[in-house]
Amino acid sequence: MEPKKPVQLKIELPEAKAEGNYSNFTVISHSGAEFVIDFARIMPGIPKAVVQSRIIMTPMHAKTLLYTLKDNIAKFEAKFGEIKMPKREVNEPFEFHPTPKDSLPN
Repeated sequence: MEPKKPVQLKIELPEAKAEGNYSNFTVISHSGAEFVIDFARIMPGIPKAVVQSRIIMTPMHAKTLLYTLKDNIAKFEAKFGEIKMPKREVNEPFEFHPTPKDSLPN
């Protein structure tokens, strides 16, 4: 029996999606069957976040995303240095409220 060849996945990026959406805030909720991730944008001086995109995925795909992000963050930090995070107490829930200094460099 011959070993199976890996399937080459072709990913299509429609032109309308290629530009992407900037997000500096996420809200994650879940049920027993799915995770819902809202990617939002907070603007200085405006007391609301506008959702740019909502992604709904199975728990298995959410966990795959977690592992993929961990791997890519490790690769990023190995190349560019540690990503600095705001200090918080050990049992404090993670909340990050971006400020203008947290924006992307030009």
